[in-house]
Amino acid sequence: MIEVFKTNVEEACHAKNVIVLLLQHFPDSKINFDLHDCDKILRVEGENFVAEKVVTLVNESGFTCNILE
Repeated sequence: MIEVFKTNVEEACHAKNVIVLLLQHFPDSKINFDLHDCDKILRVEGENFVAEKVVTLVNESGFTCNILE
């Protein structure tokens, strides 16, 4: 399963911190950002993650995150 999220993460250091956090919760997932995209895309690929939990974790880190339709 692949889910794509729109975020407001702009700096690579912040993206790295969010990835580390998400990997703690979803260690078997592939997670990356495309900070060059206008939507600051967060992409999560794996079998054992919950999209709503990703949104919650990113939001709790101080960033906005929404599932991209």
